Amino acid sequence: MAEFTLYIGNKCFSSWSLRPWVAMKHLEIPFEEGFVRLRTPQTFANLAKVSPTGLVPVLNHKGRIVWETLAILEYLADLYPEKKLWPEDIGARALARSVATEMHSGFREVRYGWPMNLRRPKSHKPLDAEGEAQRARIEAIWRQCREEYGQGGPFLFGHFTAADAMYAPVVTRFDTYGGELAPVTRAYVDAVLATPAMRHWYAEAAKEPWPEPGPHEQD
Repeated sequence: MAEFTLYIGNKCFSSWSLRPWVAMKHLEIPFEEGFVRLRTPQTFANLAKVSPTGLVPVLNHKGRIVWETLAILEYLADLYPEKKLWPEDIGARALARSVATEMHSGFREVRYGWPMNLRRPKSHKPLDAEGEAQRARIEAIWRQCREEYGQGGPFLFGHFTAADAMYAPVVTRFDTYGGELAPVTRAYVDAVLATPAMRHWYAEAAKEPWPEPGPHEQD
């Protein structure tokens, strides 16, 4: 029996659930998956059984409850320093934490303009002016991290870190809605999508039997 249970929502659209899930899968930290279906009359009551905030994701580690995505990633980094969820170099680590926190608290117009929906056919969807500025900021972050610290591999800091986990849902959005991407952006998006963990998530999302979200929801 795994030490960890990670409670998540629907893989097709639960962007916050994806973040710790992909980190644990990619870094081969064993866990059991607890599932709460979202967007049902029973969702609130079911979430209340496992989550102090009524939200997912939530990590249960032998009865210890950790909620909020960044807190979960920090907890795992403390437990598994050898997994290098944060870069070892202090400058790289400071940048990784900065951009991860910026993702956690920002980019509202990109989130709402390009909602995560793995059923949606790929096609460009323009953002409003604020959303476009936020999209450009995300690409600038990716470019800076790759140029300064990405020489050791295809991810933001070379190897996969918590920063990549935090941006994984945005990667899906760029792939779904972004149309033709700049070469540097496309290379990073492709690298994240090619990981076995992300491929596993997409495959399981495709098997979900529920109708929501529809393939063109929130167009």
